[in-house]
Amino acid sequence: MRLAILNSGHRIGTKALFAIIEMASRQPLLDVVKLVKYRPDFYGNLMGMVTQETMRGPSAWSVADRELMAAYIAKNNRCEFCTGAHSAVARLAYQDGQKVSDALLNLSTANLDEPLKATMLMLGKLTREQRMDAQDIKAVLVAGATVEQIEDALAVCFSFNVIGRLADAFGFAVPSPKGLESGAKYLLSRGYR
Repeated sequence: MRLAILNSGHRIGTKALFAIIEMASRQPLLDVVKLVKYRPDFYGNLMGMVTQETMRGPSAWSVADRELMAAYIAKNNRCEFCTGAHSAVARLAYQDGQKVSDALLNLSTANLDEPLKATMLMLGKLTREQRMDAQDIKAVLVAGATVEQIEDALAVCFSFNVIGRLADAFGFAVPSPKGLESGAKYLLSRGYR
């Protein structure tokens, strides 16, 4: 369901900001920006702080690892917008597009460190089945991840299960490859503020 108000329900200052973003990026404004700026006191400001801390705050996971987790969660949710957006950021952050493609195509055969691979398998199960148990956590610990890394990964899972569902509910348009690349550069340099 696409709500027209996401295209037209913003204040004049926000509309001016959108025009500047489109002019500077030379790309159509991403729907996710329209969502976070629509009634920002209800959703956008709070979720922006949570996502910024989750994706760019202190963590033993690299920014690239967390972006790959976000893309994998999106893939499990079949959210085309989020899969494209976060795989583009992960490719840029790793400087290794093949690594990201391999992980999203077949995680079990991808050339990833065992703690990351085991963590992503857990996140995929949690996303698909909406449950996990002590054995799932134990498998990630045995693979070498720490308790703090598991907590950080679960925060990524929370953020991108919320955002992915909103993207699908509001019918976010999937940007062109150039648009994804432009968005990836922005997210990598400025984060989720």
